[in-house]
Amino acid sequence: MLDRPDGGDAAVLVSLDLGEGGYEESLEELRQLAATAGLDVRATVEGRRAKPDATFFVGSGKVEEVAAALQGTSSSVVVFNHDLTPSQQRNLERKLEVRVVDRTGLILEIFAQRAQSFEGKLQVELAQLEHLSTRLVRGWTHLERQKGGIGMRGGPGETQIELDRRMIRERVKSLKEKLSKLKRQRGIQRRARKRSQVMSVSLVGYTNAGKSTLFNRLTQSGVYAADQLFATLDTTSRKLYIPEGGPVVLSDTVGFIKHLPHALVDAFGATLEEAAQADLLLHVIDVSSENREDQIEEVNKVLGEIGASEVPQVMVLNKIDRAGLEPALERDEYGKIRRVWVSAQSGAGMELVRQALAEHQQRLKEALQSYDVVA
Repeated sequence: MLDRPDGGDAAVLVSLDLGEGGYEESLEELRQLAATAGLDVRATVEGRRAKPDATFFVGSGKVEEVAAALQGTSSSVVVFNHDLTPSQQRNLERKLEVRVVDRTGLILEIFAQRAQSFEGKLQVELAQLEHLSTRLVRGWTHLERQKGGIGMRGGPGETQIELDRRMIRERVKSLKEKLSKLKRQRGIQRRARKRSQVMSVSLVGYTNAGKSTLFNRLTQSGVYAADQLFATLDTTSRKLYIPEGGPVVLSDTVGFIKHLPHALVDAFGATLEEAAQADLLLHVIDVSSENREDQIEEVNKVLGEIGASEVPQVMVLNKIDRAGLEPALERDEYGKIRRVWVSAQSGAGMELVRQALAEHQQRLKEALQSYDVVA
């Protein structure tokens, strides 16, 4: 955990351009992530390399530059805009004598801060433990001391690090069992909705695209929404009534981000399954973002990973007020609404979203009636 006794640890950010594209966007995301985690960013050390250094990720000269930035800003944390190997993280902490956090570790920290529900907390703990299990080789001598003998934990000659690993394995097993039970309960609820022919709709999108704001606007709810990354983590579902159509269950899901840690995708599988089992996805996009195409691609990539790529989508291009656009809709060659342009903040274009929901609901009812006739 990142300790913040005075309201915010002073931090130095480190980011390398490895020639993979999207560097500036990635660095800006890191700054937002650091702010979301409550860090006080006092310096940024940048560089360019063809490939990472095996020992420190950055070169030895860049490590000295980071050390100087730490001393000059009185910072106590270094945050890398990359995933570090356990040995790289250990080497950096030894050399710099401060806490070193990589991008995955930072995202996990934010998730730990933001999870509110019982299920959300279980999912985050599982992801943290699975991440930690690869990093128990810290190079500190107390982890190598042997435990054993009469009255001691563990078997004869069992080292502290082996005990730590065993405890983590046992806790991971317990967490997975609890999440599996919650998943079964969620499945029962979904089957009940199917039997009552209630359409389920999930909001998906890149983090900070405005999903929670849209959710609140459509359902008149008070779900927490803020202009920051991962403002809300826990899946929330509410009933929405469509005029002349009937009820719809609308679910708000966790936002996606580039290089979303696989541990999180796996841990949040039960929650993200809500999207995979939905009748319709509202893919919320920040139309004012210069990187919206990359963000759309990233969201679709994660949807593919969780088995939701075949679920019908309506793209909701949000924040038209920032882009100087007007509410509008676009249909595909089959006459289905494909995109709508809205502002969840002001409410402009909300009738177009409801129209898209009503039309999809009608098609779903017709399909169910046709199935019943055939059956």
